Amino acid sequence: MTSSNPSASIWVTLRHDVFRSLWLAGGLYFVGNAMQTMAAAWMMVELTGSAFLAALVQTAVFLPMFLLALPAGVWADITDRRRLIQLALVTQAVTGIALAALLLAGWAGPTTLLVLIFVAGCCTALLSPAWNSTINDAIPREELPQAITCVSIAYNAARALGPALAGLVFAHIGGSWNFALAVLTVLAMMAVVRRHPPAPHPPSRLPAERLWGGMLSALRFARHSQPVFAQLVRTVAYSGTGSALWALLPIIGQRQLGLGAEGYGLLMACLGGGAVAIGLVIGPLRARLGLEAIVNGGCVVYGGVMAVAALVRWPPAVYVALAIGGACWMAAMSTFNTATQSSAPPWVRARAMALHTVGALGSFAIGSAIWGALSGLFGLPFTLCLAAACMVAGSALARPFPLRMGERPDVTPAAVADLLSLPDEPAPEAGPVAVEIGYRIAPESAAEFLDAVAALRGPRRRDGATFWRVYRDLSDPARYVERFIVTSWADYLHQRARATQADSHLETRVRSFLAPGEPVTMQHYLAER
Repeated sequence: MTSSNPSASIWVTLRHDVFRSLWLAGGLYFVGNAMQTMAAAWMMVELTGSAFLAALVQTAVFLPMFLLALPAGVWADITDRRRLIQLALVTQAVTGIALAALLLAGWAGPTTLLVLIFVAGCCTALLSPAWNSTINDAIPREELPQAITCVSIAYNAARALGPALAGLVFAHIGGSWNFALAVLTVLAMMAVVRRHPPAPHPPSRLPAERLWGGMLSALRFARHSQPVFAQLVRTVAYSGTGSALWALLPIIGQRQLGLGAEGYGLLMACLGGGAVAIGLVIGPLRARLGLEAIVNGGCVVYGGVMAVAALVRWPPAVYVALAIGGACWMAAMSTFNTATQSSAPPWVRARAMALHTVGALGSFAIGSAIWGALSGLFGLPFTLCLAAACMVAGSALARPFPLRMGERPDVTPAAVADLLSLPDEPAPEAGPVAVEIGYRIAPESAAEFLDAVAALRGPRRRDGATFWRVYRDLSDPARYVERFIVTSWADYLHQRARATQADSHLETRVRSFLAPGEPVTMQHYLAER
């Protein structure tokens, strides 16, 4: 079985030395983060006994992803990724040392714990897009689905192993030492990134994007790229609803099952263990069943798992249910992630992954707070059963927001001529710029032509246009004009450079309707008032 086969073994990716080193370092880093999160959540239960504050730990960990992942994705696409990763890791190490020292000295209360956990989460949010794009650059594109699954296995294995280790540390030498051990994993990640730094961005004659413009470009791309937009909607719904189980797990362990810190670690290990197990076979399953069957089945089964956690008080049954729930979580989330990364061209790859992170972990953070508050008001069983019903209902999103994998032409840049033959090229910041492309076609082909040219609306808007329309020339019924507007001349140059092979195929089809001997005309207009 070759690596180009989507059902190929995930282990083919580990033959690449750089990928293997980064993958191992990332796995160790994930373990440290999971230990830190578990220790913080259990400390909050012991310090306050509050379900809301315990759930708020998950919010403190993942809310930074909602706030910072997109800016971090822009920085990863346009700046030195090595410096970005190293800066985030250094800050996280200092934060971890401070938190461990304060806890060991007995000077840290619930507020200090939440604030420093939030800072550590900010560091993870800043480095994640750069690290993800770095690790994906270390493998061929045809092995991308297997690599994404491999990284997901490392992440979910960490979510299984990290809490179990944290529970042992908590029980035998004290919970504060979890934060000190997490610092060691940060330092290990730092050493590997220094040894295998990200490849520099290729040189470009285009004006550099700025942070705000880069964020707008990413949001515009996501809105007008059907595969990316669909998976973002589905990810937000799935993660926000499914966060109830993860956020309320400390309360399930303590109140529902009467467990201590080690028992809570075992509950987390069951979720992570199920995710790891399904990761070993998700490629063949996805190839056989398809994306929708994986995700819709995951919604229904995960909803059943939450109902079991809400109503069953026998620990072994809950352990088994959680393992199944972890498998459903991994199967659905890795499917969303793969759909996004396979549909993002190089210029926006880190930002697309950042938007997936925003959708997944931002909704997870907000959902954790909401489900925690509902649990405090209405009780644990009611809240989990409500979340289960919402999760099952989420499968109805398959019709309006279908999932699909991107093909190579969708992400491969097209050859675009650099010269525009303008006598006086505007300054990069000049604008807005209006572009008009004229077509004279055979009148009997008008309906088919309009269908073909309408397909260009998505690519034009996706790559930078703020307005797009097709007009018929009233003085010449055979002539049509495609008109779109971009914010500045620099944005127009970037838009031209972002065209893909799939876009070129659409333009070729549009030109096939031209009347014999008629050329395509192009005019550029710069706003003056």
